[in-house]
Amino acid sequence: MEKDAIVDRIKSLKKEKNAVILVHNYQRPEIYEIADFIGDSLELSRKAAETKADIIVFCGVRFMAETAKILSPEKTVLLPDKDAGCQMANMVTADDVRRLKSENPKIPVVSYVNTTAEVKAESDICCTSANAVKIVESLNSESVIFVPDINLGSYVQQMTGKNIILAHGFCYAHMHIFPDMITGLKKHHPEAVVIAHPECRKDVRDMADEILSTGGMIKFAKESPANEFIIATESGMVERLKREIPYKTFYPVESSVCINMKKITLEKVLGSLENEQYRIEIEENVQKKAYAALMKMLNL
Repeated sequence: MEKDAIVDRIKSLKKEKNAVILVHNYQRPEIYEIADFIGDSLELSRKAAETKADIIVFCGVRFMAETAKILSPEKTVLLPDKDAGCQMANMVTADDVRRLKSENPKIPVVSYVNTTAEVKAESDICCTSANAVKIVESLNSESVIFVPDINLGSYVQQMTGKNIILAHGFCYAHMHIFPDMITGLKKHHPEAVVIAHPECRKDVRDMADEILSTGGMIKFAKESPANEFIIATESGMVERLKREIPYKTFYPVESSVCINMKKITLEKVLGSLENEQYRIEIEENVQKKAYAALMKMLNL
């Protein structure tokens, strides 16, 4: 089936089944064409919860679809590729969190939204890359257990001065952005502003002019007087920036690719809608506890 025919069929099914399609910033550019909303994971889940859609198709990875299900338990949530997981989210389990809590009693647990539903359920509060510093600062504790990302956790420690007890998770797409890659891009584009995601290694963050979440990158690039930017995050973000701000120039770190994000294709989205696959299911007790941790964050 030709691309245009697939897109038309997806749009027809979306209307027929009262579905909403969420597309993460790191998705393939052609997936943007069928999106109702494009953004970061929590932003998308919140928007979907506000709609009257019966079905949510989440073009992202599993923890994102789980977050949508946590916030909209009454809706059917579909992940177009059942194997589109997140290595970082899978690096820390609920058992790991329980162990950290037993080793560090009375220390609050902050879980990044890039975690499984089970990990969120073991947490006191969630955070995003944009609000992690604010969330940790809001806690009446000089020590905090932070899961799963060691890089975001070290950034929070640097910014807050608190004792951050880290797990051992990381995003391989960000971990494999190295300083020499930024130096090489800067050599060819000396006027470019360097923007890094806080999931990057500290030696890369130290080279950045700005450290921002994906949503923050869009806002900053729109408002900045600069016209060129080196973007140190998953390379798909550059396609989103080009779409939003076509009159400016963005340079990706080409090797920074999330393979799982790229598993979502138009054909798989069509199959997901046609067959209402692959459904995200969360045990009720886990959903309620995870919801509580997310709502504590949102209420701040």
